[in-house]
Amino acid sequence: MYLSELKKGETAVIEAIEADDLVAKLFEMGCVPGEKVKMVLVAPFGDPVAIQVAGYTLAMRIQEAAKVRIRKDNFSSQKIKL
Repeated sequence: MYLSELKKGETAVIEAIEADDLVAKLFEMGCVPGEKVKMVLVAPFGDPVAIQVAGYTLAMRIQEAAKVRIRKDNFSSQKIKL
């Protein structure tokens, strides 16, 4: 599953970033494997999106989110503040 597929309010864990040109940029912003993320906003037409990661809110294009592989865990159905 990919970050672009998360619905508003859902949480997941980053597994990998599948675009070499984005790895350094996203790592610097806290999007590293093992980090929890939460989808907080989706623009009216679906692009851009905003996620909570590493203690802050990060906006990104849907094309970038489509390169971030995630997995939903048990906490996905629970309300968690990140």
